[in-house]
Amino acid sequence: MTHKDTMVGLFKTARGPGNLALRDAPVPSPAPNEALIEIQASGICGTDIHIKHDEFPYWPPVILGHEFSGVIIEVGKEVTGFRVGDRVVGEPHTRACGKCYLCRTGNIQICAQKRSPGWGIHGAFARYLTMPEHLLHLIPAAMSFEEAAVVEPAANVVQDVIERGRVEPNEFVVINGPGPIGLMAVMAAKLAGAGTIVMVGASVDEEKRLPLARELGADEVIVADKQDAVARVMELTNGRGADLVVECSGAAPAVKASVQMLRKLGRITAIGLTGKPEIAFPWDVAMSKVLTVLFNMSTGYTCWDRTIGLIASGKMPVRKIISHVEPLANWEPTFEQVESKRALKALLIP
Repeated sequence: MTHKDTMVGLFKTARGPGNLALRDAPVPSPAPNEALIEIQASGICGTDIHIKHDEFPYWPPVILGHEFSGVIIEVGKEVTGFRVGDRVVGEPHTRACGKCYLCRTGNIQICAQKRSPGWGIHGAFARYLTMPEHLLHLIPAAMSFEEAAVVEPAANVVQDVIERGRVEPNEFVVINGPGPIGLMAVMAAKLAGAGTIVMVGASVDEEKRLPLARELGADEVIVADKQDAVARVMELTNGRGADLVVECSGAAPAVKASVQMLRKLGRITAIGLTGKPEIAFPWDVAMSKVLTVLFNMSTGYTCWDRTIGLIASGKMPVRKIISHVEPLANWEPTFEQVESKRALKALLIP
């Protein structure tokens, strides 16, 4: 072992808004079924911002960060599928129980006992992380560690838009919210064969995010605080409505508009959290349209290798959404850039 006994991690130190600080922590040792990973890059997620503001469950003191890439530097004695030197990413479903009906039906990602890196157990905003072997995926040599650190959010999008949202060739797809998830949803809808892709944002997005949405394949952008998004979608579809809305914003007005802009038998695939206990929803309109609403949380197994392949082949050009790559020591201004929407996907390098 050549590494030191301690490392610096970005901790949520205690309950309450704020309470983020760099602290020393012991370097973890891998259990027999685990690998010790030296983190090369880790992404700041909306969840990390929610934890900062006490809007997502967590167990402090805990090192944040669950989107990561790294290199295996040690393996436990039961590990057979990976070896030292392997470049990997990992599914953040640690400590799923393996016994409940969700685990037994292959849904470990929503097991009630799950404690993921970054909120339930120590995460990836540090130099080292241990992960169980069964949650790891190899990344190809040609994929950069920066791109690989975006696999986890990209896998959410591939699952929610392609696997569950089931984009069909030539469908009319509306995406609410041009953050990193929404922009990757443009990529996913495009490669799944969508005919027309419309991105809905706000005037705050006009400088950077909406032009990038166009560059990535959006056919039309709508600035919702300047024009009537529902009316524009109806105009573009000759009064029929959209086939699929991908709701990435978590904004209550956008959720309402999603129902109104869909055709009968249309679909909503929901990715954005509102951060509120409840919001108003036009139930009877959704009923009369016989809509399908798909709620999504975390990632199943199938989307991971699919996403790695799509990024490696260039079909999902995730590098275009990486706006900041900063050392861990610069976490505070980087978080501020993400929260103020001046950043897209920001990575921290421990």
